Amino acid sequence: QLMDWMVHTKGMNMSYTNHAIRLDLIYKVRGIEAAEKYFDGLPDPAKNHRTYGALLNCYCSSKKEEKATDLYRKMDELGISSSTLPINNLMSLYMKLGQHKKVCSLFEEMKEKNVKPDNLTCCILMTSCAALNKIDDVEQVLKEMEEKGGVLGWSAYSTLASIYQSAGLVEKAESALKKLEGLVQDRDGRQPFDFLMSLYASVGNLSEVKRVWGVVKDTFPKVTNTSYFSMLQALLKLNDADYMKQVFEEWESNHECYDVKLTNVMTRAHLKNGMAKEAEQLWEKAKEMGACFDSKTCELFLDHYMGTGDMKSALNWVENVTKLPKKAGKLDPDKIPKFSKYFEEQKDVQGAERFCNCLRALGCMDGKAYESLLRTYLAAGETSRSLRQQIKDDKIEICYDIGKLLKRLGEGR
Repeated sequence: QLMDWMVHTKGMNMSYTNHAIRLDLIYKVRGIEAAEKYFDGLPDPAKNHRTYGALLNCYCSSKKEEKATDLYRKMDELGISSSTLPINNLMSLYMKLGQHKKVCSLFEEMKEKNVKPDNLTCCILMTSCAALNKIDDVEQVLKEMEEKGGVLGWSAYSTLASIYQSAGLVEKAESALKKLEGLVQDRDGRQPFDFLMSLYASVGNLSEVKRVWGVVKDTFPKVTNTSYFSMLQALLKLNDADYMKQVFEEWESNHECYDVKLTNVMTRAHLKNGMAKEAEQLWEKAKEMGACFDSKTCELFLDHYMGTGDMKSALNWVENVTKLPKKAGKLDPDKIPKFSKYFEEQKDVQGAERFCNCLRALGCMDGKAYESLLRTYLAAGETSRSLRQQIKDDKIEICYDIGKLLKRLGEGR
C-alpha cells in the first residue's frame, strides 16, 4: 500500500531495485498471478537480473517448478543467470520438492559457469546429499568448499552436525559443533548458541548444553525468550525435569514479555512424566498472571487425557478450545468419534450435551453428532422434548436414522 501510494499519489519513479522489491511484495500480498502481471507490465529496461530474480524467487516460494525452471533457462539465454542467488533459489525449490539429484546437477552447472557457491549453497547441497544417504558426498562438498576458499559460516557446520546426528555419527557431530562455535562472531548474536544447545541435546550431551547455556548468560546482558525456549526444549529432549524447572522458574521471575511457548514446553514435560496435576497448576498460575493458553496448550492436554482415558478432564480442554479466537479454535475431527463413543458407553447425557455445545460453538455439529447424542439419551433411559427443535435450529437434516432415534425417544412428531 505504501509503495502504491508513493507511485500513484506522489509520482515516485521506481528504480530497478524498487521494481524487484515491489514485485516480491505484490506476490506476498496478492499472489503469484498478480506478480506475473506486474512483471509483464514492466518496461524492457526494467526487466533485468533483479526483477527476473525476484520473479524466480516467487515461483520457487510457491513451488511452481515448471515456471521456475523455464524462467531460469530464459535468464540463462539472456546471460543473467550466472550468479549465486538464482541458482540457490532453484536449488532450494528442488530440495523442498525432494528432487535432490537435480540439486546436485545444478551444483555441477554452477561449477561449469564458474559461479562461486556461498554458505547457503553449501547447506542446501549437504542436506540434499544426506537425503540421498551419501554421507561421504556431504563431507566431500564441505572439503571442496573449504579448499576453494569459500567463506563458510557457522550455519554450514550446524547443518553438518545435524546430518551427522541423524546418521548416528555422534563423535563427528560433536566435532562439527566445536567448529561451529569457533566461527561464531559478535554480529551473529544469540542464534548460533540456540542451535548449539539444541544440537548438543540431540546427541545426548547434557554437560555441553549446560556449558553453552552458561556462555549465553555470560555473554549477553539479557537472556531472551527465544534462548530460554531453546534451553527448555534441549532439556526436554534430555528429560532433565529438575533443571527444566529451575530454568523455567528463572524465566518466570525476570521475563519482560510473556511467551506462551515456554509454558507449553514446561507443560509438555509435566505431561510426558505423568504429572498432569502439576501441568494444570502451572496453567492456573499462568492465568493468575494474565496469561492465556493457545491451541497448542489445548492439544497437549487433550492428547494426554485422551491417551490416559480421562475423557472428563479432556472435555474440560475441549471447552477451553471454544474460548480461543475463532481461527485458532479447532478440534481434530478424529477426536470427535472417540468422545461420542465414550459418552454413549458411559450413558453420560450431561457430558454428551456439554460436548455437543462445544461442537456447536466450533461449527462442527452435524448429523453424526446428533445420532450419538440421541443414542446416549436412549442408553441412559432419559428423554428430551427439545431435541427435534434443536436439530432444526442447527439446520441438520432429519434423516432416516435420526428420525428413527427420535421416535424411540418419544419425539416422533
